[in-house]
Amino acid sequence: MTPPTTPTPPADPSPPSPPSPPTGPATPTTETVATPAGEARITWHPAPGPRLVLAAGHGAGGGIEARDLRALAAELPRHGVSVALVEQPWRVAGKKVAPAPRTLDTAWRALWPALARPGLPVIAAGRSAGARVACRTAGELGAHAVLALSFPLHPPGRPERTRAPELLGTGVPTLVVQGGRDPFGRPEEFPEGPYEIVEVPHADHGFAVPKRAEPGQEEALARIAGSVVRWVASLG
Repeated sequence: MTPPTTPTPPADPSPPSPPSPPTGPATPTTETVATPAGEARITWHPAPGPRLVLAAGHGAGGGIEARDLRALAAELPRHGVSVALVEQPWRVAGKKVAPAPRTLDTAWRALWPALARPGLPVIAAGRSAGARVACRTAGELGAHAVLALSFPLHPPGRPERTRAPELLGTGVPTLVVQGGRDPFGRPEEFPEGPYEIVEVPHADHGFAVPKRAEPGQEEALARIAGSVVRWVASLG
C-alpha cells in the first residue's frame, strides 16, 4: 500500500510589483514672454494635478534666486500649487537698476495671460517691489489672492512715506510675510487692515537671520513655506 501523498501547493503567483514611488514635482521649464517693456521670463515649477498657480515676482535688488522664492518653488508643488517665478524684463536684459513702478506694472499685466493659461486661479505674489506690483494690479487682473513677501511698507528710516494704501487696496485675500527686523517695515508698524501677517523672527528684508539666532535660517525658511501652505489651503 502506497503511503498517501501530500498535495503539492499551487505555485505562488508572481510577486507583486513594488509600489510606484510617489509622483513628485516635475522638472522646471522656462518660457519667454514679450511685453511692452521687453522680454520677460517665467520659470515654471509645475505641481502634479495642480489646483492653483502662484505667480511670484522678484524685488528691485535681486532676482528669482531669492531664498524665499526658492523655498516656495520647492515646497508648494507638493501641495498642488504650481509656482511661476517671474523675471521682469530689466532683469532678463541684465540691467542692475529696476525701472519705475508703472513700467513694472505694465510688464506684469502683459505677462498675466501666460500665467493664467493653465486655466487655474492665480495667486499674485512677489517680494519687495514685486509685492507692490502684485498688490497694485490684483483687482484689475482678477487675481485669486495676493502674497506679499517683505512688503516695503516705507523706505528705511522714512515711515512717513508709507505704501500702506497699496496693501490695503488689493480687494482680495492677502497674506504678508515680514521679517521681524525688516528696515522697510517691521510687523508691528503695519496698520490694521483686511490682510493676514506672519512674522519671521530676526529676519531682515531678504529673510536672512543672524547666524546665532534662534530659530535659525532653515527654520525661518520653513516658517515662510509652512505659513504660505496653510494660508493657500484656507483659500479653498
